[in-house]
Amino acid sequence: MKLVSWNVNGLRATLGKGLPEAVDSLQPDIVCFQEIKARPEQVADLWLAAWPHQLWNPAEKPGYSGVLTLSRIAPLAVTTGIGWPDHDREGRVCTMEFERFYLVNCYTPNSQNELARLPYRQEWDEAFRKYVVALAGKKPVVFCGDLNVAHEEIDIARPDTNHFSAGFSDEERADFTELLQSGFVDTFRALHPDARDEYSWWSYRGGARARNVGWRIDYFCVSQALMPCVKAASIHQNVMGSDHCPVSLELD
Repeated sequence: MKLVSWNVNGLRATLGKGLPEAVDSLQPDIVCFQEIKARPEQVADLWLAAWPHQLWNPAEKPGYSGVLTLSRIAPLAVTTGIGWPDHDREGRVCTMEFERFYLVNCYTPNSQNELARLPYRQEWDEAFRKYVVALAGKKPVVFCGDLNVAHEEIDIARPDTNHFSAGFSDEERADFTELLQSGFVDTFRALHPDARDEYSWWSYRGGARARNVGWRIDYFCVSQALMPCVKAASIHQNVMGSDHCPVSLELD
């Protein structure tokens, strides 16, 4: 089974910039999109319509946030949100249950300039951790998406100048450590412990992508019990269309 996750930074725009061809080239069974910025009735697309199982969770605010999971495999059950009304208005999580695991598609809030939204972000981190830990009490969990944190210095091109930047603050990194210590594994780092210059997001400013001045903030994490089933975890830096690139996970 192959899973792909991609922050598309606007589904309608990216559909017109080669998204169908890019996704098809990766041959996934399941695709998780973040930051779709659209409701299903706003997207008329034959490629999208061909996916038999779709789970949308758009934000209440038009043109903002939102997640979408597409699957060729029928889920046993689906849910949206994490059960916290204050957090669920922004369309940040949707979950499909399969026979062997729960799949959680997540778009974590950004702490914004000067960490203006850090207190809220930390509330979110705690609520999300409790959510996936509760799921993991029933069966293993795969969670993926734009988690808006570069965990270690190896995960960012310029760590020295970003310790007070959204996505690399000490607080956010510590929260991610706590999340992993709750029983989960960052699959890419587990399989590629020393890999450098492997990023999934680049600023649109200053030619950052061309110079590979990026951040690794898109993840596939799994319950520790699933690690023996993990065959590959990859970052597809050559795939264009967004300021993020897709990441993938292959399971036996």
